[in-house]
Amino acid sequence: MKLPKKLMLLGSGELGKEFTIAAQRLGNHVVAVDRYPHAPAMQVADECEVISMLSAEDLERVVSKHQPDYIIPEIEAIRTEKLLEFEQRGITVIPTAKATDYTMNRDRIRELAHQELGVRTAKYAYATTLAELQVAASEIGFPNVVKPVMSSSGKGQSVVASATEVETAWNYAIDGSRGDTHKVIIEEFINFEIEITLLTIKQWNAPTIFCPPIGHRQERGDYQESWQPAQIKPDRLLAAQEIATQVTDALGGAGIFGVEFFITADEVIFSELSPRPHDTGMVTLISQNLNEFELHLRAVLGLPIPNIVQYAPSASAVILASKNSDSIYFNGVAEALSVPDVDLRLFGKPDSRPYRRMGVALAKAETTELARAKAFEAASKIEIVDR
Repeated sequence: MKLPKKLMLLGSGELGKEFTIAAQRLGNHVVAVDRYPHAPAMQVADECEVISMLSAEDLERVVSKHQPDYIIPEIEAIRTEKLLEFEQRGITVIPTAKATDYTMNRDRIRELAHQELGVRTAKYAYATTLAELQVAASEIGFPNVVKPVMSSSGKGQSVVASATEVETAWNYAIDGSRGDTHKVIIEEFINFEIEITLLTIKQWNAPTIFCPPIGHRQERGDYQESWQPAQIKPDRLLAAQEIATQVTDALGGAGIFGVEFFITADEVIFSELSPRPHDTGMVTLISQNLNEFELHLRAVLGLPIPNIVQYAPSASAVILASKNSDSIYFNGVAEALSVPDVDLRLFGKPDSRPYRRMGVALAKAETTELARAKAFEAASKIEIVDR
């Protein structure tokens, strides 16, 4: 492997920012692309472009201009059929153009897992109108979960307790949808003991390997905290690893996959999959010798990963905005960092809105419970205010 390589990020949020930093530490050249200027990864990339990634013409223009060695999607709302054209021209799409197309839409990946591979998933149905959703909801039963087939960070997702809430859930899902499709998925509500992310590293010419499992808690469909390692039984972990290998082998390519599971009293149930670093995996910025972004880079470039070592039980807690503002700053940073074994990532997003993730607190401790408490305490000290 000769370095440097030119990497084009499609999507330049906080995950892309950390990946860019990892890539540049090995001398690579990064072009950060997103739909708005001054996105987090643009602040550290070598070059940047602002385009609509749902525009085939815009994608063609920036790829032709920069001629990247690798195209690395970071978000869902991309004209994925255009990626197949780039791949046919000899540009490597991560993990592959086919895998990106499958995983950008919840319907495709769910059908691959359930129908083609026979993997246990929640019962599900699709709807493209409110009337279809009402019928599907009555068949699946209440409570259930409604979300767009294409979204990010839990946008548009809600738990529906009764038939009277279906219309509200439909409107919320459509408002939170990314891309140009009005289609939602409705799932049975799983009464799980824990929800985990299994960071799965698929390599070009080496076996698939895993990070220790990450537990996480969600609100409004978006993660609020994560911790590593998640305490699950060895047979449950082995079952999750087998499913993750089966699904990622079917998708092909290389890179890190964030594979989500519901762990119940007697089942391991496949939930979702992201073909890139996962937001819950930001805990690895403090917990491991190689964080998820460095692992993604090594897998993409075909570099060796001799071992993955967890330093100590660790946790992350998100820092959320509470209002709309285009001019913000942070109070409480010194107070948050005064706690031993605590770190912060403030993402540098140019504006805020209610519940937008603006940063994350990270902590290590003797136990996961203590690490979670320290991360939450640090996050709670950060105040986001107008300039």
